[in-house]
Amino acid sequence: LLFVHLRSKMGGGPKVPFPKYVYSPAGGWYANPRNWKRNTAIAFGIVGLIAAVTFNISRQHEYRPIAPAEHKWMPSRSWSSQGIGKDGPSA
Repeated sequence: LLFVHLRSKMGGGPKVPFPKYVYSPAGGWYANPRNWKRNTAIAFGIVGLIAAVTFNISRQHEYRPIAPAEHKWMPSRSWSSQGIGKDGPSA
């Protein structure tokens, strides 16, 4: 009951007057930029593309001089070019 009472009084209150002459690259007070959903989706797409390219380059350059034990499962064995059975004697 106490929490319900406190929750009803929470909040920032009404919007207060603010100076219109202050420039802020983040948008200033009460920012609501146009197309923010599209811009966010584009940013996540670019980050995902960079992550995918980095993963692919890492996968291509992966090399194991000593093969992992046969009973030990490693996620990178699924996409490694050395593959199971092709990578020489096991440890």
